[in-house]
Amino acid sequence: MSFEKREQLYEGKAKKVFATEDPNVVVVSYKDDATAFNGLKKGTITGKGAINNRMTNNLMRRLEERGVPTHYVQELSDRETAVKRVDIVPLEVIIRNISAGSFSKRYGVEEGIVFDAPTIEFSYKNDELGDPLLNDYHALALKLATAEEIALIKQYAFTVNDLLKGFMKEIGIDLVDFKLEFGKIADGSIVLADEISPDTCRLWDENTHEKLDKDRFRRDLGGAEEAYEEVMRRLMGD
Repeated sequence: MSFEKREQLYEGKAKKVFATEDPNVVVVSYKDDATAFNGLKKGTITGKGAINNRMTNNLMRRLEERGVPTHYVQELSDRETAVKRVDIVPLEVIIRNISAGSFSKRYGVEEGIVFDAPTIEFSYKNDELGDPLLNDYHALALKLATAEEIALIKQYAFTVNDLLKGFMKEIGIDLVDFKLEFGKIADGSIVLADEISPDTCRLWDENTHEKLDKDRFRRDLGGAEEAYEEVMRRLMGD
């Protein structure tokens, strides 16, 4: 199938979204722009858009094959993909397998502690408020989702974690933590949306513990382009 890109509907920090002739399908175009700390730090990671697009599509297809419904429809080019139009549930879902980042800072623990079981946390997807953490009761009080939707989102998130950990282990990478977003398609059902990439996942080499993700940009470690390319090469043989 081919989808005709029409007017721009939205531009976020990392992607643009365009309408198509099908009211239930949009085209997502990935940018090389990089941001951190709720947009306070801005820069560019050359080639990131193409890597994140192709990596996301590869992983979404594999998750879909294993029973996780996603918004993926068709990869159109290196940077553009047709996806189902969704109303995003304004909950960012963070799964953690190993202590790092804000978890370590918030609770005063060192990075690199492997948890006995994964943790899950929600943040309210709201840039103006700085994406504050919230729990199920807050989400219900704010009418961000129903109790049934929250339960389903948790179930999908832990399933995605199990599958992603396996995919990454096969290529010598530890899945430290990651962020997911979910949306509702036209019939009201919940699907995995947004992206799965070094922008949204912490990925460490299992032997050297070298960071292969956006922390290289956040923390001025250098080599962000090379890290993204390395993940892509291992995952897709590029």
